[in-house]
Amino acid sequence: MSIKVAVIRGGPSPEYEISLKTGANILSLLRRWEGKYDPIDIFISKEGEWHRDGLSRYPQEVLSGADVVWNALHGHYGEDGQVQKLLEYLGIPYTGSGAEASARSYDKEVAKIAYRRHALLVPRHELFTSDSLTNERLIHVVRNYLHPVIVKPASGGSSIGTKLAHGLLELKDAIRDALKYSKKVLVEEFEGGREATCGVVEGMRGEKLYAMIPVGDTTPEENERIVEMAKLAHQALGLKHYSTSDFIVSPKGKIYILETDSLPVFHEDSAMHQSLLSTAVKPHDFADHCITLALGK
Repeated sequence: MSIKVAVIRGGPSPEYEISLKTGANILSLLRRWEGKYDPIDIFISKEGEWHRDGLSRYPQEVLSGADVVWNALHGHYGEDGQVQKLLEYLGIPYTGSGAEASARSYDKEVAKIAYRRHALLVPRHELFTSDSLTNERLIHVVRNYLHPVIVKPASGGSSIGTKLAHGLLELKDAIRDALKYSKKVLVEEFEGGREATCGVVEGMRGEKLYAMIPVGDTTPEENERIVEMAKLAHQALGLKHYSTSDFIVSPKGKIYILETDSLPVFHEDSAMHQSLLSTAVKPHDFADHCITLALGK
C-alpha cells in the first residue's frame, strides 16, 4: 500500500511564492516513486485557509488519511514552529525540525546566542525594535561600525527586507523597512568576502550527520571548516533531518556563520538542489530518505 504524503505549501508569509516552488518540486520527486508514495497537494492560501482538491477545509479534515507530512512552507507559520505544533497536536509525523528548534533557528538573534555558545564565529551586531529605534542608538552604530552595514529582519528568510545601509538616514530607513517583516531587526557589521552554503542531512551514507559539498567559491581547506561548522550549527540549534547554513569567508580567511535554515528552499535552482547534485545524491533519493526519517524507519 502506498504511503500517503501530504505536501504542505503556500502559507501566510512573504515567502509564499518560494514555498509553492519547493512544494511543487517535492510533489514531482515523490511521483517518481510510483507505487511507493501517494503525494497529496495541500495548499494554504495567503489568508491562512487550508485547501485540498480545491476545497477549503479545516486542517484536520485536509490532512485526514495522511501517513506523513512534508512541510514545504517557508517563513512565518511554516518555519517558526506554528505548523509543527499543529501537526504534533494532530499526531501526524512530518519532515524537518520540531517546533522549539524551528523557532530557535527562525529567530536570528536567538540562533546567534546558540552559535556563540558553541564557539562559532558570527558578525558583530546590534538589535533594534520599534521602541529602541532612537537617534542615539543609530548614531552609536554610525560611529562604531564600518560602513556599509547590513540590515535584516531577525526572523524570515530569502533576503526579504534585507538591505545595505550607508550613513544615518539610509540606516534609519532600512530598519523601518525591515520592521515591516519582523518585530526585531539586526544591524550587522558587513563582512565582505566569498559566500558559501552547506547542507547537512541526518543518517545519510552511514553517517549520523552527513555534510554535502559546500556550494561557493571556496578552497578545499575552507570547505573542511565550513562542513564542521554546518554540522555544529545543526546540533547547536537542535535541528532534525536536514538543514543548510550560510557562511561568508572574509579576505583574511575568517569564516563567519550568517544563519541556518531549518527548511531550506528546495527546487531546481536552489542551493540545496545544487548541493545534492555536487555530492552525487539524487534529489528523489533525498526526498525518500527524509520521509523515512520522519516515519522513524
